[in-house]
Amino acid sequence: MPYLVPPHIPPGRLSDSAQPTLSVADGLLLRPWRQEDAPTVVAAFSDPAIQHWHLRRADDEDEARDWIGQWQDAWYAETGAHWAVVRPGSADDRTGEVLGRVSLRTLIPEIGQAECSYWVLPAARGRGVAPRAVSALARWAFGEIGFERLELAHSVRNEASCRVAAKTGFALEGTRRHSHPHADGWHDMHLHARLRGDGASG
Repeated sequence: MPYLVPPHIPPGRLSDSAQPTLSVADGLLLRPWRQEDAPTVVAAFSDPAIQHWHLRRADDEDEARDWIGQWQDAWYAETGAHWAVVRPGSADDRTGEVLGRVSLRTLIPEIGQAECSYWVLPAARGRGVAPRAVSALARWAFGEIGFERLELAHSVRNEASCRVAAKTGFALEGTRRHSHPHADGWHDMHLHARLRGDGASG
């Protein structure tokens, strides 16, 4: 059954080239995940605060490497785009410290829409890492790829994520009631969104 309108983002816009490394304010980088990042992924998903807002945990490095492989494959399948947030330790960022993760998931290129997600490791919290990373990701998604709408959802109890959304120009559009299960039960979720024509923030 043919579409009545052409795809907003043509097939191949992501997969025809390697996933890029993106610059972030104050010298940070977004770089694609590597298999050698597996210990960091295990550490992140062992953190109680990260576990509190997620459905899954990584029990060992083999499982983390499998996740990283899925994140890498998602780029070429054009179903997701996942980056490590890194403070480079050298010119080629091979020895850089991983501070967190930022990603686009639930990509729908046909209508130019995706959902932002992120987490920050405990040692890097309180430094504005998440807002800077989300802002860099949004600039790339709108300016380089041509997304029209980015969404950001979080539990109504997650006040830190709500602050990140506000700082990065994601307007609160409403509340999805009883929308997402967590380990302590069902949570209502705030839905934020930012459009390509919205003013930049963050």
